[in-house]
Amino acid sequence: MSEVTNKRYCKTLTVKDDPQLIKEYTAAHSMGQAWPEVTQGMKDIGICDMEIYIFGNRLFMIMETTPDFDHDSAFAKLAKMPRQSEWEASMAKFQNTSADASAEDKWQLMERIYKMDQKQEHRAIDGQFIYS
Repeated sequence: MSEVTNKRYCKTLTVKDDPQLIKEYTAAHSMGQAWPEVTQGMKDIGICDMEIYIFGNRLFMIMETTPDFDHDSAFAKLAKMPRQSEWEASMAKFQNTSADASAEDKWQLMERIYKMDQKQEHRAIDGQFIYS
């Protein structure tokens, strides 16, 4: 039997449909522009890798975590990490959410509806297990 190596979470968020704001939001996430304290905070709570994709004003995030990652407690901890609330406030002007919303409130978990040769289903909040 294969061993669980990590878990994957997929999330979505809509940004304001304004080309200039989208350009600024994309620039804030370009190589070397994300705040190092925020990236380190994500690593510290068990996020191993993260990718964000954009199509128009729709964002799609793939988040890979440690196998023991607990989504709710990890994001509660992340909210208290250095500069996290400052980062969330600075990104709020681009997003279709309230200015005081946390990362967990903004990014909505997506349910997986298809995986080739899927053998087991997992709730979105539990992540999708990745096997070696």
